[in-house]
Amino acid sequence: MSVVGIDDIALHFPRLYFAMQDFAEFRGADYGKLSKGLGLEAMAIPDVHEDTATMGANAVSRLIDRNSLDPSSIGRIYLGTESALDGAKPTATYIMDMLEQRYSEKFGVNSFRNCDVVDMTFACIGAVDAMHNTLDWVARGGQERNRIGIVVFADNAKYDLGSSGEYTQGAGGGAILIRHNPRLLAIPDIWGVSTMPVHDFFKPRREVETRTVVENVLELAEESGARFTSNLAEKILKLLPRSKKKNQTIFENEKIMIHKDTPVFDGQFSNRCYSESVKQAFIDFRRKAIEEGRYNPEDDEILTNQWSRIIVHLPYAFQGKRMFPDVFRHDRRNLPMWEGIVEEIGPEPLPSEFPDTPDGIEEFETANDSYRRLISKTPEFKTFVEQRIEKTQRASSLIGNQYTGSIFGQG
Repeated sequence: MSVVGIDDIALHFPRLYFAMQDFAEFRGADYGKLSKGLGLEAMAIPDVHEDTATMGANAVSRLIDRNSLDPSSIGRIYLGTESALDGAKPTATYIMDMLEQRYSEKFGVNSFRNCDVVDMTFACIGAVDAMHNTLDWVARGGQERNRIGIVVFADNAKYDLGSSGEYTQGAGGGAILIRHNPRLLAIPDIWGVSTMPVHDFFKPRREVETRTVVENVLELAEESGARFTSNLAEKILKLLPRSKKKNQTIFENEKIMIHKDTPVFDGQFSNRCYSESVKQAFIDFRRKAIEEGRYNPEDDEILTNQWSRIIVHLPYAFQGKRMFPDVFRHDRRNLPMWEGIVEEIGPEPLPSEFPDTPDGIEEFETANDSYRRLISKTPEFKTFVEQRIEKTQRASSLIGNQYTGSIFGQG
């Protein structure tokens, strides 16, 4: 039976970067905490000519050149991103436009005409969704049709200046070649899924009155030392849509929509959501593996010990190893080796031990956070991290958060 998966992968990162030691000095932050505590060494920064589309196009072109692909053989280019350039038109079309210009002389002006493109946006998993979809499409075509798909991930992770997320910024892109009988990684059709409709990280669209925006701009200008001529502010406000002087209106709408590239987020809550989602996805995967006869917990080696590398989304380099103790615990809870860990760090807190109230839930979460840290300090977990996670976090230390690329760009 033919298998599908990742045949090749190409990466593109900006050449500009901000060393974390310089950032810490600039912001008056503790470099030791950023480096030793979070694993941050530098953040990639797009140049003035770089964006989601250019980074994605550069990665795809490397993939095409290295594999001597004819553009007409590529059936789809699906993009996972949180940094779209357009509210309606897929950013993948901008990538395709640049690719057509690059390859038109050799392959013709319409060499990508029959290639399907789309964007997928879902926090940091958009590119995983794009890959999952493309794997199914390639597999459904059968080996005889030899379908070829490319999954692109590209993002510019930006946070408000001076915010607690600023030091995790980064940027980058990449492209994954999906086809039959892959050279790099075969991916079986078994997925563990966990979805929670939480609001730990989002980029809301807001509607505000134009008058409010203008008033705030004028106030900020005055605070910055600007001096206006007599009644200038009032004259500007009179030219708003609600003014009677419609023939002199300088703003057409009474209200405007605002969408910021920088997110609204709750870091501590996000950590808990991350940990719970990874654990529940693993539980779902383990259940399916047992049901399909791929894993027998009675006879087979511990499931997570069978994986040579564990690659997870990394908003900062050490996030994976900080959150993975929950999976480590669940995969070993009923084994003799776990009894030794309990003797060392004590029994784990259970939800049933706390009141079923908002305060009780918060107390349990705090206790569970502490227990997770205790697990992370055990020799058993440190060895596990060293063997399976450590190498997959190195790129994040040097590049920073890449949103959708923080999975594929790390491994």
